[in-house]
Amino acid sequence: MENIVKVGMADLKALCHPAVLTTLGLGSCVGIALIDMRTKVIGLAHAMLPDSSQINNKSNNAKFVDTAVDALIIEMERLGAVKSGIVAKIAGGAQMFSFSQASDLMRIGYRNVIAAKDKLRQLGIPLVAEDTGGSYGRTIELDSATGILLVKTIGHGIKRI
Repeated sequence: MENIVKVGMADLKALCHPAVLTTLGLGSCVGIALIDMRTKVIGLAHAMLPDSSQINNKSNNAKFVDTAVDALIIEMERLGAVKSGIVAKIAGGAQMFSFSQASDLMRIGYRNVIAAKDKLRQLGIPLVAEDTGGSYGRTIELDSATGILLVKTIGHGIKRI
């Protein structure tokens, strides 16, 4: 029986095999899934905002893409993951509402995806798959046995990336 653990909004968790990490209702938020297939340590962050540098209250490092990725890697290394063996998959970053004046400031989903890609690139972590954008929510499950990220949507089916 595998251990299914929920990751809430502005939350992150890392687990050893056998485990499944899941997060519900990714809209403009981005789910960042990290996998070390050699050690089968997995991590998942549900980040709400792209950048912590603009915010004074940084008490929750899982809330921001930039600090969530750093914190997740630390948690995974604590469980035996090796940073050089970690790959990433991301999902979410939808544009949930349409704005007639869609300034970049309002395009949180898009900005979250760009921030995640930038942060992973800075850390040298390969992004091997993504299911991002659109205007619909996603629920994701990361399985330590396979490294597959299951992406469930309403009206857009299920993808395995």
